[in-house]
Amino acid sequence: MARARVAAPTPSGPDAAVAAAVPARGSTRGDGSARPGFIAIVAACMAVVALGIDMVLPAFPEMRSGFGLAADSTRVALVITTYFVGLALGQLFYGPASDRYGRKPLLYVGLALYVLGAAGAALAPSLALVALFRFFWGMGAAGPRSLAIAMVRDSFEGDRMARTMSFVMAVFMIVPVVAPSIGALILLVAPWRGVFWFAAVAAVVLAVCITRVPETLPPQRRRPVTPAALVDAGRVVVRSRPTVAFGLAVMFLFATMASYLSSSEIIIEDVFGYGDQFPLIFGAMAIGFALATLLNARLVVRLGLHTLLRRASAAAVVVAVAFVALSAATSGRPPFWAYAAVLMALLVLLTTLLPNCNTAAMGPVGHVAGTAAALLGTLSTAGGALLGSRVDKAFDGTVTPFAIGALVFVACAALCVQVGVRGSTTVPPAH
Repeated sequence: MARARVAAPTPSGPDAAVAAAVPARGSTRGDGSARPGFIAIVAACMAVVALGIDMVLPAFPEMRSGFGLAADSTRVALVITTYFVGLALGQLFYGPASDRYGRKPLLYVGLALYVLGAAGAALAPSLALVALFRFFWGMGAAGPRSLAIAMVRDSFEGDRMARTMSFVMAVFMIVPVVAPSIGALILLVAPWRGVFWFAAVAAVVLAVCITRVPETLPPQRRRPVTPAALVDAGRVVVRSRPTVAFGLAVMFLFATMASYLSSSEIIIEDVFGYGDQFPLIFGAMAIGFALATLLNARLVVRLGLHTLLRRASAAAVVVAVAFVALSAATSGRPPFWAYAAVLMALLVLLTTLLPNCNTAAMGPVGHVAGTAAALLGTLSTAGGALLGSRVDKAFDGTVTPFAIGALVFVACAALCVQVGVRGSTTVPPAH
């Protein structure tokens, strides 16, 4: 990959702290991660994780029928929640272990468990067993989820890290939007269990591709896996005010996204009556994600990371307020075009905020990247999934619970962003 530098104004104020934490702007660490295909493989790690989240959504009606549930039952959403729980808890293992043994061995462990969980879910005779295997599936997905972030932090610094992290996290955001369309295509030729088999095969293909990726954590930079070392690494993370603040912001933003992903199918079906067109509608939202992805790298360089975060978080609050106002004015059943327009604007801003908050959180703690990625990933995934599930359970046949939940979560995230930006003036340099 080319190492050409992108001209950008010298950061000042809070953004100078990021530059101080990662002084070699736009650089790599020279460990081979700049070879062609590295970023694509890291992004594919995120894509496989995201496939496991939402490719099954179009299969919900078949699953309800197959397990004898009512047509409007939300119990099938359990397969999303259990996946998120496994995804959250698993990261606590992979991060510290990879700081000791390297990233690639733990990636293979995670992908192996991913395949076993997907195969078990595909063969399970009951919804309860499907949910159980989905938990183990999520435990496996936690490997590529946390290690992809750690590999980027291992390999890049400064603007290069911000741009790469933005791209990788954007893949994690975009694939869940496209995944239902993939699932719908599979359902044209196979029963719903075929969706799970497809994910298992994708993980096997990724495992083969990873053989071409260099190890990003050389032996001299590894840390022992001892209680004292883990406590020390955890202390580094929690003592960094920006890392904690931006990590909480990621959690609230992920809660908004999780509530959208879990509620979208039943909202499109029950509120608007477009259930047959759900995959197309859901996939069309990918336009907003793609637009945000293309703009984000340019905006980070032009505005600076913290300026972009402040402006995008403020804009997200405005859009969320407009969403609640629209819902209130229409008794929770707005015209579909109005709902789609507000939702698209909100998703664009979420796609901008999530990767950049993640970058800002990881910047000061690169020397414990595996443990930091694990702790932050667990916080955002578990906290976000649990908060999002509260919105799912509040569904009342209207978009009102989702609109209110989105406003609460986005407002909390915006507050955390402001705290993180102010606290970044005291970020110590990473060693």
